[in-house]
Amino acid sequence: MKRYYLVSGLCLCLFMGIFSCIPEAPEHKTEKDASAIVLDEDSDIIWRNFSLGRISFDDKAPHSKGSRIFRRLIPDTEVYIRQLSRIVLHTLYERPEECIIPVHHLRFMLEDTEGVACKWGGNGEVAISCSTRHIEGLFKDDDAAKVYFEIRGVLLHELTHVYQQEPQGIGSYGTSREFRAFIEGMADAVRIANGGFHRGAYRPTGGSYMDGYLHAGYFFVWLRNYKDPEFLRKLNRSALEVVPWSFDGAVKYALGSEYHIDELWREYQRVMEEEK
Repeated sequence: MKRYYLVSGLCLCLFMGIFSCIPEAPEHKTEKDASAIVLDEDSDIIWRNFSLGRISFDDKAPHSKGSRIFRRLIPDTEVYIRQLSRIVLHTLYERPEECIIPVHHLRFMLEDTEGVACKWGGNGEVAISCSTRHIEGLFKDDDAAKVYFEIRGVLLHELTHVYQQEPQGIGSYGTSREFRAFIEGMADAVRIANGGFHRGAYRPTGGSYMDGYLHAGYFFVWLRNYKDPEFLRKLNRSALEVVPWSFDGAVKYALGSEYHIDELWREYQRVMEEEK
């Protein structure tokens, strides 16, 4: 999530007891989702040659329980963020030669704050902050796999904000509901498309794609699954090609002039009801 996406010392021997039950990160496996986009060997090589700039890690709460949990689960933060960045880029773009926002320095931070995570910055200098309190709260059942799964999902969302295109001609995140719905919907769509939520979990019914986040995210992935396998990439590219941008203009760009966003949403809602 962006800057605006906020969700809702133990003694040493106790920490040692906690971490004795946490396996090393490679032993954790995230749930495989049938719709997940997985990099094949050729795609991985292509995106490995794409410059991700410098990635730095700044732990601002090194003595917190959440920080200790994170660093045990993700021992090499830079490598992990590079891996997830390539997955995000592959989801949003067909090839590295496209017009991709350059990132010269991505600063990843752990902070003792409320909320979950946020992204801010621009002009090649961006930052992502994750809450150690959120990580600690997730670990209340001593479920390290659950924490690892959530960290992966949150980072997929935040890294989408780093690399996604932004709509033009309709204001900004703070002034336009449509702008905000697109930005947050795309971030959750990338997370969903790559198995960042357990299958079907948190999928809302009702509401509107204008609510962004999961409402729009699951809708976008449904359009990818049932209308065009390239939909997410085309939707992202529409932010460059459709000016002034609109949801209806974007789906027409991605799927064809015969499609209308509200009709697609009604179709999606009917399918969701039938699947209950």
